[in-house]
Amino acid sequence: MANKIKLLSILSNWCNKVAFSASLVTTNEGQIGPFNTGKTLVYKNIITNIGQAYNLNTGIFTAPVRGVYLFSLFVLGVAGADATGVDLYRNGEFVVPAYAHLSGQHYVNPSAGVNLLLEAGDTVYAFLPPNRKIYDNVHRHCSFSGILVFVM
Repeated sequence: MANKIKLLSILSNWCNKVAFSASLVTTNEGQIGPFNTGKTLVYKNIITNIGQAYNLNTGIFTAPVRGVYLFSLFVLGVAGADATGVDLYRNGEFVVPAYAHLSGQHYVNPSAGVNLLLEAGDTVYAFLPPNRKIYDNVHRHCSFSGILVFVM
């Protein structure tokens, strides 16, 4: 019985370690968008992916356990764009934007952060709405991060 409790404790601690950070591009630099339809962004430059809950191929985070998670988005917009920004979605529904309107400035850095109560299997992702563009380079201006704050 003691071994079973110890194993459950080890598994519980392992499952409770979830954190990721990623930026959009891995080399060079580039503008992403605008597109006629919105697009789920795939952040390819993995900085951290503890627990492997962020999928490098789809750009989608899947909650491994029920709990409160903190997500953040950072975006860079450059001159020549009317609007720049990325939206955060949970299970296909809009949650918050990281949005700014350029008015003669050279750069804008909209950001957003939010705590979400997620069920195991819930998904969260960054979405580039139609007709918006963002910019990233090797300095990692555009990033998406998430961390499990506590299990519920």
